[in-house]
Amino acid sequence: MGLVLFPGDGDNSSPDVSWSYSGFAAFRRRLAETEGIILSEMWGFGGERPWSETSTALESLLDHPDACGDDLSPSKCASILVRLEAITNQWAREGGDQLLQQHIEDARQLASVLRLCIDKDVPLVFL
Repeated sequence: MGLVLFPGDGDNSSPDVSWSYSGFAAFRRRLAETEGIILSEMWGFGGERPWSETSTALESLLDHPDACGDDLSPSKCASILVRLEAITNQWAREGGDQLLQQHIEDARQLASVLRLCIDKDVPLVFL
């Protein structure tokens, strides 16, 4: 069982991105660390630090429940996309281990899905 993120356009042929729950947790943890956030310190991840003390365009992705939860609006997708692309480029310049290479590929797939949500003006759905 895992997690799938896809455009809420009703088109089953639209691209999506999927992870195991542990794979998504590792991806999200790396994104957060790149933003200077330690997820285990955050409310909702075992810590007490409120999200209001952070400032990142990725907050709605980082602080989203793995399953269910609200869809992300096209405007939230747009703000996530800009920062995600910058981080992906940074990771690619750094190079690194096989796990980082997988996170780069996952980020690129997620960026494609976010771009489609923006272009079609539909939400990003978590399933």
